[in-house]
This record gives sequence, C-alpha cells and structure tokens, in this order.
Amino acid sequence: MIAPLVELVIGLGANLGADAAIVARFDDVARALAARGAVRASRVYRSASLTPGDPPFLNAALAVRLAAPWAPLEALAALQALEARHGRDRDREGRWGPRPLDLDVLLWGAQVLALPRLTVPHPRLHERAFALGPALELVGDVALPGRADTLGALAAVAGPVLEPTDYVIAGGGAG
Repeated sequence: MIAPLVELVIGLGANLGADAAIVARFDDVARALAARGAVRASRVYRSASLTPGDPPFLNAALAVRLAAPWAPLEALAALQALEARHGRDRDREGRWGPRPLDLDVLLWGAQVLALPRLTVPHPRLHERAFALGPALELVGDVALPGRADTLGALAAVAGPVLEPTDYVIAGGGAG
C-alpha cells in the first residue's frame, strides 16, 4: 500500500523592500520548495504590521505536496536557511518587527507536532488572518488540527484585515 502524500503549508511574510522585491523572494521560496514536491501558491495579500508604525506586510502561503518524507526539524532548518539567504537575521530583529522574509510552518497535513523548536499547527495561527486567509485558500475550510474550529471560522474573527493584491507567486498556481 502506498502511503498518502502529506501537504505542508508554509506561511510567507515580509515588509522590508519594495513589493516587487518581496514577491521575488516569495518566488524563490516556491522554486526552492518545488524540489520537495508539487507547490501551490495562495494569492498575495497586504496586511498591517502587528507593531504600530512599522510598514505593512505582504503575506501568502505555499502548499507543498511532499513527494517523500521530510523530517520536521530538517524542514525548519531549510526554511530558516532560505530566510537567511534573503537577509533575515533573527538575532538582530525585534519580535514582530520588520523583516525581509518570514517563513512559518502553518500546517503539516492533519498532524499536531510539539517539538522543542517547532510547534504545528503554528501556535498563533488561530488568531492571525494574514496566515489563516492564505492557508484557507489552499486547503479549504478544514478543522484546525488539535482544535474544533475551522480555518474559515477562525479567519472570520482574526485580525488584522487582509487586502488582496494583484501579485502572483511564480512556481505555484493559485490555490
């Protein structure tokens, strides 16, 4: 019997640089993740920063249908390497402050993971429209693993508000 393929949902965000440069970073992430399996991309949205006075973010999500198993901490290391390649320095930035690229593991199929460096679903996914909206677009109105709430119900009450843009992530079709 063939094991079912697992879909990994990665949230993308950035608020440093011109919109075109941010979308180019998102494109690079999609291309890099395509080595792991088929990639689909949500629309790109604009949202207010969680820190008043900081520039707004562009946000999106990628769903990767993994072609082979990927260890969670190996995936986390790969995502953090992509962030660093695009100028992110976690040691020098403030919490929720401006950043050139932020990659979060939002969902890993229906799994619930509680590892020392990685929690899935993302521990604040349920309260963030900028992550819920793109994830909902890709996987539908499913129950958030470990909770009774669906992504759609959570997105309806989460903040900040999302504004769709016309940007498209290359390497991934719209959800």
